[in-house]
Amino acid sequence: MRTSELQTGEYAPYFQPYIDAFGNGDLMEELEISLHEFIRFVQEVPLGKHDFRYADGKWTLKDIIQHLIDAERIFAYRALRIGRGDQTALPGFEEDDYVLAAHANERHLKHLLEEFAAVRHATLLLYKGFSEAELRRVGTASGRNISVRALGFITVGHLRHHTRVFAERYLSI
Repeated sequence: MRTSELQTGEYAPYFQPYIDAFGNGDLMEELEISLHEFIRFVQEVPLGKHDFRYADGKWTLKDIIQHLIDAERIFAYRALRIGRGDQTALPGFEEDDYVLAAHANERHLKHLLEEFAAVRHATLLLYKGFSEAELRRVGTASGRNISVRALGFITVGHLRHHTRVFAERYLSI
């Protein structure tokens, strides 16, 4: 399954940057590959950059990892509900509130990466269990239509987006 198979109306336009960041690889392969790419990326970040903020109010690397964990859990929960045919409109979430409440900077980087890997593994298993029909199901989240398969592409693209932003804004300083 590739992003080129997505139809109009399977995701809100504000997700387009994440769809673009995904590229056109296979969803199942990229769910796995992007996990390993991200862990390798984080392991290569110099130690002094893990708690660095390039400006007041900006997230640290640990905040970003926690945000990725939280967002992936939410995306997977949405995929589960929609994939199982639940037509309940699902609410949005305020990412900045989640980051503040999580206290990621008080955690060890190793534990954040372990949690990220566990969440991604669960997401991968969830997606492997969906049928083609379930992957194409569309529901409502944050007041917009979203398909199960679009949520999978968004999950990977969201990770790649934040990896690129971190590299550009934190590692170039």
